[in-house]
Amino acid sequence: MEPLFSILSGYEFVLVLAIAMLAGMVKGMVGFAMPMIFVSGLSTVLPPDWALAGLILPTLVTNGMQALRQGAQAAVGSIRQFRVFLLVGLACLLATSQLVTRIPASVFLLLIAIPVVVFAAMQLLGVRFKLSQASPRSEALVGACAGSVGGMSGVWGPPTVAYLTALNTPKHDQMRIQGVIYGLGAVALTLAHLGSGVLRGETLPLSLLLIAPAVIGMWLGGRWQDRIDQNTFRKLTLIVLLVAGLNLLRRALMG
Repeated sequence: MEPLFSILSGYEFVLVLAIAMLAGMVKGMVGFAMPMIFVSGLSTVLPPDWALAGLILPTLVTNGMQALRQGAQAAVGSIRQFRVFLLVGLACLLATSQLVTRIPASVFLLLIAIPVVVFAAMQLLGVRFKLSQASPRSEALVGACAGSVGGMSGVWGPPTVAYLTALNTPKHDQMRIQGVIYGLGAVALTLAHLGSGVLRGETLPLSLLLIAPAVIGMWLGGRWQDRIDQNTFRKLTLIVLLVAGLNLLRRALMG
C-alpha cells in the first residue's frame, strides 16, 4: 500500500473509494459502465496503468455476482447462447491487450465510439434499430469490436449493450447476459494484464482495496434496478450508453 499512498493525498484516496462506489451503483442499475467510470475517474488522480489495474479485480468480482444472480444454470445457458460472441471476443481481447503499450488506444476507441454514440442517440430520439434475432455473424462482429476495445482500454461494455438493446433483450436476461460476458472477459483481462505487467505487485493492492466499495455500490444500484420497469430500464441504459460513447470519443480525440 505504501506506493499507493506515495502518489495519493488523503483527499484523493477518499475520491478513489467514492469513484469505485459510484461505478458499482451504475453497474447495479444498468449492468455495465463500471470500467468506463473507473478509468475516467481514476485517471484524474492516478497514472493510466494504475487506473486500468484498479478496475480489474472489482470488475471480476462484481461481474461474477451479476452473472450468478439468477443461478448457475441460467448463467451456463447464457454462455451457450452467446458462445460465438465470447470466443471471438476472448481471442481479440487477449491479442490487443498485449499491444496496450505499443499502439495508441485512440484508434480502437474512435472506431467504436462513433457507432455507439450514433446508435444510442438515434434510439433515444425514437429512431429504432432492431435485430429480429441473433446470428453467428453479428455475434462475431460485435464480439470482435468489444474484445479489441476491451483489451486496449478495459472498456468493452458499449458495443455489447448496443447489441443486446437492438435485440430488445428483457431486463433481467440482459443483466445476466452482460454479467456472463463481462465476467468471462474480466477473467481474460486479469490474465492478460498479469502478462502485460499492468497488474503487478505495486498495483495489486489498489485493485484489491476497491473491491469492497464497488460491491457495496452494486448492491445499492441493484435495489433501485429491481424497482424500474422494462421501458425505464431501456431508456436509462441508452442514456448511460450515450455517455459511455461520448466518453470514448473524448478519450480518442483528447487522450
